Amino acid sequence: MDHILDTVKKAGFKGVDVQYALLGKYNDSPEQLKEKLDSMGLKLAALTLPFSWESNVESEEEKKRADYYIDYLKHFPNALLNLPARVGPNRDNLLKRQKDIISCVNAVGKRAYENGVVASFHPHSPANSYFRIKSDYDVLFEELDTRYVGYTPDVGHIMAGGMDPLEIIKEHLSIIKHVHFKDCSSSFEWKKMGYGDIDFPAIVETLVNYGYDGWIIFEEETDEAKVAADQCVFDISKYVEKNLQPIVRGEIVR
Repeated sequence: MDHILDTVKKAGFKGVDVQYALLGKYNDSPEQLKEKLDSMGLKLAALTLPFSWESNVESEEEKKRADYYIDYLKHFPNALLNLPARVGPNRDNLLKRQKDIISCVNAVGKRAYENGVVASFHPHSPANSYFRIKSDYDVLFEELDTRYVGYTPDVGHIMAGGMDPLEIIKEHLSIIKHVHFKDCSSSFEWKKMGYGDIDFPAIVETLVNYGYDGWIIFEEETDEAKVAADQCVFDISKYVEKNLQPIVRGEIVR
């Protein structure tokens, strides 16, 4: 975790969205993580906490884990609880599984809301994901209780699911609480930032014009990222500074 923070800081980014399994020594000490982040001038943007949710109600273990990290996030003002669903062995009983998952998401989101923490659901795109293609998203947006839970669009996963990321974002601006950026081609291959077919400048412009004031988190899932992760972070930073920061600063109007 310390290495991740050091790399993020050197690349010029302002914060991190941490998969809870990466917390390491900080898992039992949010105070220690807060102190570390403050010393580096970084923020915890979000904590990502995946679940299986095999029933329409949380298991005791799932509820206990969710509540622990809701309390954890109270130490980090404005940090978000990002909730993806783990993929299953297949997409059997699809509608039931989708409704069960969102029922549990809504329950976690309501408890988070009652504790002053914002929760947001993050769909993704593996072949056995329960929220992958347009018809899956239709169920998601129908079932999600947006009084308590926001939406985290991951533009790479949207593209990999055969949809237009810009159009999905435009349609759901009012419930977007968090954003993930990674690049993907129209043939559904992961690419380095700027080498795929996603129009990141247009998406940033749309978010800026709407008044979105949350985080955009940058990721990469290429083979290169598996063997040269630090360099990928620096390469993404260069792309952001050249192509996206001027839009945020109002220096470029497309």
